Amino acid sequence: MEFKDYYEILGVPRDADEKAIRAAYRRLARRYHPDVNPGDSAAEAKFKEINEANEVLSDPEKRKKYDELGSRWKEYEAWQRAQERAGASGQPSDWSGFRWGAPGGGQYEYYTTSPEDLRDLFGTEEPFSDFFQTLFGGRRGRPQPRRGTDLEAGVEIELPEVVTGATRVITLPSVGGGTRRIEAKIPPGVETGTRVRLAGQGEPGPQNAPSGDLYLVVRVRPHSRFVREGASLRGRVEAPFTTLVLGGELEVPTPTGRAALRIPPGTSDGQTFRLRGQGLPSMNSPQQRGDLVVEVHARLPRQVDGERRRLFEELARLEGADASSGARA
Repeated sequence: MEFKDYYEILGVPRDADEKAIRAAYRRLARRYHPDVNPGDSAAEAKFKEINEANEVLSDPEKRKKYDELGSRWKEYEAWQRAQERAGASGQPSDWSGFRWGAPGGGQYEYYTTSPEDLRDLFGTEEPFSDFFQTLFGGRRGRPQPRRGTDLEAGVEIELPEVVTGATRVITLPSVGGGTRRIEAKIPPGVETGTRVRLAGQGEPGPQNAPSGDLYLVVRVRPHSRFVREGASLRGRVEAPFTTLVLGGELEVPTPTGRAALRIPPGTSDGQTFRLRGQGLPSMNSPQQRGDLVVEVHARLPRQVDGERRRLFEELARLEGADASSGARA
C-alpha cells in the first residue's frame, strides 16, 4: 500500500495552519471539480485526492495521527510483514496491533465534501483510498444501493452561442415507456467534444438510489467567417484598396456583431490586426475572452472605366515617375 503525502497533494508545508490548508483546498477543489472538467478522469482522480487530503489535515485528531504515521511508516511496513509471516490474515482496519503512542482507532464524523456527495459525483461505494481506510477505518455505514446509469446525448450549437451560452431541450425516455423533456443550459466557452454534466438527470437508481447523470456531448458547427484557435478566432475581411493606402476605419464582423478596426495609411495587403477581447470565452474563465485576428486584403474595383480609369492612369504615371526618380537617385 502506497503512502499518501497529503501535504504535497494540497501543496502546503507540514507546519501549515488551518487557514492555509482551507485556502489551498478551496483553490484546488475549484480547479479540479468535475463540473469544471467534465469527462476528465485525471481531474476526477485529483479531486478525490484533494478531498481526502483535506479530510485528514482539516481535522486535528486525524492530522495528529497522520503526522505520527509519516515518521513511522517504514516501521509499520516492517511490522506488517512480520504479521503476515506469523500468519495474520488481512490488514487491521484500525491499526490496533501497532503502537502509535497516540490516540488510535475511532470513527470521525468531521468532513468537508461528504462521502455521499463524492458517491453522487463518481458512483463509487467508498470514495476514499485504501490508505485512508486502513488508517482511519473509512466511513462505510450501511451499504449504498447502486446509483442509476449515466446517459449521454449529443447537442449542436452555433459559434455565437459559444460566447453567450445556449439552451437546448433534450427529450429522453422515462420510466413507464413515456418521454421526459429537460431544459439543458450549455455554458459559454464550450468546444467540440466538451461533455456537459447534468447531475441526477440520468436513469433512476434502483430501490430509491440516486439517479445517474446526463452528459451532453457538444459539437460546435463550423462558421463561414471564422476559424477557431482555442479562445481566439481568425477571420479574413476585404477593404477598398484606397483605405489601405490612405488609412481609415473599417467595420469587421465578430461572433456577436461588428467592431471598428482602424487601418493605418500604407497598410500592406494581407496584413493582420488583433482585436483584443473579441474572440471566445473559456469555460474556466467565461468573463475573459480571447482575441479576434483579422487578415485584411485589398478589394479591387470590378470595373475600371471613365473617370475612374483616367485617375488610375494618372496614378500609374505618377508611380512610374516616382520609380524613375528613385532609380536616378
